[in-house]
Parts: sequence; structure tokens; C-alpha cells
Amino acid sequence: MTRFGLGMQTMDVVKSALPLSPVGPQPVSQRQEVRCAVRFPLALPVMLSSEKGEIAAVTSNVSASGVVFEMDSPVLSGLEISFSLRMPGAVLGTPRDVLVHCQGRVVRCSMNQSHYQAAATIDEYRFAEQ
Repeated sequence: MTRFGLGMQTMDVVKSALPLSPVGPQPVSQRQEVRCAVRFPLALPVMLSSEKGEIAAVTSNVSASGVVFEMDSPVLSGLEISFSLRMPGAVLGTPRDVLVHCQGRVVRCSMNQSHYQAAATIDEYRFAEQ
């Protein structure tokens, strides 16, 4: 993510040098998941807003590029959403919590044992003045 005039860089995309892997398909047992952003396992209450209305959810993990939400009802892939997250200062390394307004879209939704899980990208965000 980028700097937004508050004198802090938070939730920066963390990119590291990855070893090159052999060309061609690898057996499933040898595949590794590659991420370009650090994930924070945070359970934060959130209200998702879209043209379809509002949906109460709880985050299960948050990164600079996306969020996984748990909710009671399913949402459609492609749905554009907006939401605000109060990121704990202890997680971000800041003296106080930071409110972040986000816009994104749902990329997938599936049923877990007891809840629906929706993964969404964060296409834009801005820090609230506090």
C-alpha cells in the first residue's frame, strides 16, 4: 500500500526474492502458495456495503491486497463492496488504532463448517483522519 499523508506506511506490500522453480507443472504435493502481502489473522467486526445492501461480517484475515470475511449469508463473486476496518495499532506498529476505508470486490465465496467465507480484493483504500 502507499503513504497517505499521516506520516506512516502501514500494510505495505511485502515482496521478497523468491527462488525460481522448475518450468512446467509440479505435482500437487510440491506446489507452494505464493503471496505478495503479509496476512494478519484478525477477527474484526465489519459492515459490508454494496448496491445489494449491507451485510454484517467478521474478518478472518487481512492483508494489504485483500480480506477474508465470515458471514451468515453468501455473496456473489464480482460484487463491489465498501467497508471500513479499525486496524489495531499493536498489529501495525502505530501508537493507536488506524481506521481504513476500503473499496474492493468479492472474488469468491464458499461455505465453511458453520459460515460462509468470502474473499475480497482491496482495490482502493484511504486512511481516515483521526
